[in-house]
This record gives sequence, structure tokens and C-alpha cells, in this order.
Amino acid sequence: MTKYIFVTGGVTSSLGKGIISASLAKLLQSRGYRVTIQKFDPYINIDPGTLNPYEHGECYVTEDGAETDLDLGHYERFLNTPTSKANNITTGRIYQNVINKEREGAFLGKTVQVVPHITDEIKRNFRILGENGEYDIVITELGGTVGDIESLPYIEAVRQFRWEIGSNNSLVIHLTLVPFLAAAGELKTKPTQHSVKMLLEYGIQPDVLVCRTEHHLTNDIRKKIAQFCNVNINAVIESIDAPSIYDVPLLMLKEQLDKTVLTKLKLPHKNEPSLENWKDFLGRLKNPTADVRIALVGKYVELPDAYKSITEAFIHAGAKQECKVRVEYIPSEQLTPENAVEKLKGVHGVLVAPGFGERGFEGKIQAIRHVRENNIPFFGICLGMQCAVVEFGRHVLGLEEANSTEMNPETPHPVIGMMEDQKNITLKGGTMRLGAYPCDIKKGTKAAAIYGKNHISERHRHRYEFNNDYLKQYEAAGLTPSGINPDNGLVEIVELKNHPFFVGSQFHPELKSTVANPHPLFINFVAASLAYARKK
Repeated sequence: MTKYIFVTGGVTSSLGKGIISASLAKLLQSRGYRVTIQKFDPYINIDPGTLNPYEHGECYVTEDGAETDLDLGHYERFLNTPTSKANNITTGRIYQNVINKEREGAFLGKTVQVVPHITDEIKRNFRILGENGEYDIVITELGGTVGDIESLPYIEAVRQFRWEIGSNNSLVIHLTLVPFLAAAGELKTKPTQHSVKMLLEYGIQPDVLVCRTEHHLTNDIRKKIAQFCNVNINAVIESIDAPSIYDVPLLMLKEQLDKTVLTKLKLPHKNEPSLENWKDFLGRLKNPTADVRIALVGKYVELPDAYKSITEAFIHAGAKQECKVRVEYIPSEQLTPENAVEKLKGVHGVLVAPGFGERGFEGKIQAIRHVRENNIPFFGICLGMQCAVVEFGRHVLGLEEANSTEMNPETPHPVIGMMEDQKNITLKGGTMRLGAYPCDIKKGTKAAAIYGKNHISERHRHRYEFNNDYLKQYEAAGLTPSGINPDNGLVEIVELKNHPFFVGSQFHPELKSTVANPHPLFINFVAASLAYARKK
């Protein structure tokens, strides 16, 4: 029978439930168990696809086209296995499913209530990943904090679910805070005690407490927490602040979190965790032999989580090159023809980030013109690629008013236009071109050299595309369409001849970069930026 682990949070948000879940999953995976992680978010949006990045951070896209929480990116980067729409559920989706069933008459005229109908739908989604026998262990992270009104149905569903499947088949890990009061000069356990007390009021006794802290927990502190929270002392796990999220699996290994979990689930302690590759990655990450400055030009740079997968892909690629990648965030709306040179002074590469809307679009154009004319390595993702096409049209082909119809529907030169199958769509949520699509790589191109193969699959999230009416004109001038979708002829990759590195991708390569498999586009972009830095 599949075993289920639930991860809840108390005291405050942003304690790192996602990283703890991913770290535990990594340890269990390294012992030979088949593990997956799912995230339940308490907000009423159907998915984060329509949320502003300032509200929610990055919207992560899975292989099957689900727009999901950014924590799923952590799950994939740690485990090196893809997730799906079943790995992220929101309150909005739960209620939508229940209301649809009510409209279909599935409840036979009964009054629809939070208990049992909403909690039953939550429990049904708990089970989905564990039903087909593909996984030994399913870890479920519950978003929010215990005590939040919107989280109550999830807590109640966990209580019922544990009663249904038996205590040996499930386990609750509660992540909490042990703050250090500088004035008193000591750690305080009372917030943890109150958080556990609240969980007990809802009928759930946590099995393991993971205590986020700035200072090491003494044995007396552990004993006090164990005594007042009704757990074994070896189930009080220290989670001290770490230099990098990639340190956390090793810290949890040292705390024997995986052993504690396996013992409580009555599962055999298979082989000791094999983390040699992980330690090798950390060694290269922490001992770079060079560093490189890369500008990330975007419109949401005030919140780095808006570009979480990109920054993590730089970490993976940098470690591969034994190079420290210093990402400098530059707001695109601040770039003008007059200041672009000064704003980008001293950087060794420029990545123009994805995004939507007109704000900051012209600033991205200025950044691209600067790097194209000065042979500075450039990488454009999604809108970043489209900006490169517009810039090339304006300043190389002489199409002065070239633009995307997203920015100017009346442009005389719509070098970027809306995809045909998007033109009649009016709903916003979940209607873009989403998920993995194939791409054929043209032989003899930089893209072919980077990938080392002719057929690839990458994930997408867009409505606009390169206008193929201009394809021959661009190709003749030196901007090569080096990646094409075989089904509809959509241009997926463009690259510039006679430039050290000038590549734009319509897809999002950052979504497939993991610790075990850094993405080749990022690896080669970092390498080109490093070569430029050494040359300078």
C-alpha cells in the first residue's frame, strides 16, 4: 500500500515547507523508494496562471500543460522527475469539481457542504497519485499556515484520511519556528507549542516536528519541545538556516529525518542514501574557479521569485562550469536608448526574461540592440525571443515600426503575431499554448551543437509567435530559425550568425533544468559569458 506523508506549517509562512518536502523526497528516493510530491494551495484561483507574479511568484508549467505553484519546480529540480497537473491542487479546483458534480446531479439532491463533500473531494485528490501503484510514498505539502480559515478543510481532510487508511500508512510532519530573541539571548519554544496545540485542537497529532531556527537546538530545547508537543525526542528535527537550498537534503540526512520517517511508517531502511552526485554538485557550487556577471532584464525583477526557475537554472549551469553566476536584476522599463550602455556596463551576458504586456517592452529592445551590436552573449526566453525578432526587424531589416501585435495591434510590420488557434479564445485561464511540444533542430546550427540531437521537446507558455510571412527576409539577413515545430511550422529557436552567442527560444528551457541535468542552453550561455569575461 502507498504510504502518505503530510507536511503542514505553523507560526508563519515562508518557513520552507517545499524545500523540506523536496529534501525528504530526495533522501527517500536515494534509498530506492519511488516518491512523488504534491502541493495543495488554499487560494480560490483555479490555478496560478492568471495571478500577477508579484502576487504569487513564478507560474511553473508541467509537461502536461498545467500551470502550477513554483514549489513544483523545486520538486522536479531535486528529484529529477517530471510532475503533472495531479501534483498541484487549489481550493478553486476543489470547489469547481464539487460544483460541477452538483450541477450534474451526482449528489442526488442532497445539501452540498464543506463536510463531507469538499473534504471528500480533497481526499480523492490525496489518493490520485497513489492509486496506480507507481509510487511507494506520496508527500503532500499543505499550503498556508495552521489556523488560517482557508486551510481548515485541508486539515480536516487529513484527519479523516489518516483515520481511513490507518496510522501506520500515514504520517504528519509539522514545520514550525523556534525564534531567537536577541534581548533574552535564547531560543523560544512557545510559538512551536502553540502551533502544535492548534493542530491538536483540529484533531491531528503531528508525528515529526521540523524546527526552523537560526541557532542550533540544544538537547534541552529538543527535550522541552518533545515533552510539551507529545513527540519522541528523535522526532524533533533541527532545520537551521542554510547557505543554499541545496544544502538542506544533507542537513536533513544528518538529522536522520528519513530514518525517523521510515521507522514511523514501518518501512525497511533500504540502502543508505546515495548522494555522491549531489555532494559533487555542491562541491562545484561552493568552490567556483571563476565568476561571471549576467544581467537579467525583466519587468518583475523586484521579486526574484518571479524568475525562480531561471535563477536556479543559472545555479545548475554555473556549477557545471565551476563558475559563480552573479545575476544582476535590471528593470526593463528603466532602460532607454540613452542609458542602456551605462546600465549594462560590465556585464558578461544578458538574459531577456519572459513576460506579458507592454510595460518594459521597449527597454528589452534597447538591451538586445546593445548586446547584438557589441557581441555580448544574449539569451532570450519566450517574450525575450520575440523582442529579439522585433529589434532585428527594426534595426537590421529597416522595418522601423516592426512590433508584436500584443504591443501594437495596428503595426504595419507584425513580425510577431497571435497564434491562429488563439485568436477566438476569450477566457484567460489555462488557454495558452501550454506544456511540452516537439521541436526539430536544423543541422549545422548553434542549437544543433548545443543539444547534440535533431529532435527535442520543450515546455511552452505563450499566445504569440514569429510571423512566418517574414521568415525568408529574416533568414537572408542572418537571423536563422534553427528550431521549428514539426506539426505547425512554428519557429521555436532563432539564432544570429557571426555572433559569439545570440539565441532566443520561444519555449522555457529553465523549466527542465535540474541538479542532475542542467539545461544545455543555460550551460552554453554561461560558457559563452565566461569566455566573454575572460576576453575582456
